[in-house]
Amino acid sequence: MKGDRVEIVIDAGEETRTYEMIATRAGRRVEISNRRGVIEVTEVTRTGTAIRTARFMASRVLALVEHPVAANQETPEERILRDAAG
Repeated sequence: MKGDRVEIVIDAGEETRTYEMIATRAGRRVEISNRRGVIEVTEVTRTGTAIRTARFMASRVLALVEHPVAANQETPEERILRDAAG
């Protein structure tokens, strides 16, 4: 669903880095898979076509947090547009 996002926290040696994958359009979703020591986060369409994919070594991933959007909750983009309109 548009607005769904996954936050990935990675161990980058002396620091941590945070990445986000967000479902950017209506009908898209974010899927997570863990295969052979690699975590893959993919934005896919309704038909299952991959739009964007991010891959991380599982041994480096510290946290993987899913933030689903409720059916009646507005997305961050919609909130920005509403606030800008007045």
